[in-house]
Amino acid sequence: MHIDRSPATPFALFGEWLAEARRAEAPDRPFSATAMTLSTLAQVDDRWRPRSRVVLLKDWDERGFVFFTHIDSDKGRELAACPQASLVFHWPELERQIRVEGAAAPVARAEVEAYHATRPRGSQLGAWASRQSRPIADRAELEAAVAQAEARFADADVPAPPHWGGFRIAPERIEFWQGRRSRLHDRLVYRRGESGWATQRLAP
Repeated sequence: MHIDRSPATPFALFGEWLAEARRAEAPDRPFSATAMTLSTLAQVDDRWRPRSRVVLLKDWDERGFVFFTHIDSDKGRELAACPQASLVFHWPELERQIRVEGAAAPVARAEVEAYHATRPRGSQLGAWASRQSRPIADRAELEAAVAQAEARFADADVPAPPHWGGFRIAPERIEFWQGRRSRLHDRLVYRRGESGWATQRLAP
């Protein structure tokens, strides 16, 4: 990567790398290219602590990177309390990593409903059945909740639950990492400022 040949914004480069990662996906790992580690901050015992988990990228454009979840899940409540997040994409086959940092905001309800309509019916029912992140007694409790949802929507389409939504991470900093020999990796950072995006190379 050369700064003098890098795009003016990070999005063209992100799209190029994501397309290459999709082409490199193994047949038994169809979602590996869009898997991303989401890190949030949780307030525990009056202290802020980081929490991370893997979610799937479902949409992206120059406004940001979108994933969907239960709004009252751990990550949903954490983003409501502290709407800052980081994302990490890791594509070991290509020796590449992308880090994204920025503010999180709920996506519009119309976007939530449009995406929900594309999900398999089982996933739609699961969104109604699962009280994500809440304790349950056993597997049977979850299966009973799924059966109730199946009965409720037996002869109808499954709408998006009111507690199910999405978040968009609006990037303020994006770092592209390309592995090289002898650990002399390439690191290119884009930072958003008042006049647009600025680039900078970092030592490995």
